[in-house]
Amino acid sequence: MLWRLLAALSVLLGVIGAFLPVLPTVPFLLLAAWAAGRGWPELEAKLLAHPKYGPMIIHWREQGAVPRRAKWLASIMMCCSAVMLWFSPVPPWVRGSVWFTLIVVATWLWRRPEPAPPPDQGNQASAG
Repeated sequence: MLWRLLAALSVLLGVIGAFLPVLPTVPFLLLAAWAAGRGWPELEAKLLAHPKYGPMIIHWREQGAVPRRAKWLASIMMCCSAVMLWFSPVPPWVRGSVWFTLIVVATWLWRRPEPAPPPDQGNQASAG
């Protein structure tokens, strides 16, 4: 029951994140798929079959891969957050801590592999 609750909450946050630029969608869907895999196989199957987010979940599970477009979007959003933080009235130690965290996350993200192309695409490119 707790796995289902975590999966449902994660899907809800992922849906909200699809409409709010400050809340990420895919990390919540990754968490939802993970939790659903432990207690809600039907939801896991639906998430994996989703036309837009399913491939991202599968790439993450199989290769730990993040598409380049997602890396750029996340990096741009982190830069926007850093700029907004610069102009907010927070103590310098808070600003520095958040900036350090954003740099660490961006470094980790860009070190993740990009999804390998399906085997079919490699053969078509060499044949054409």
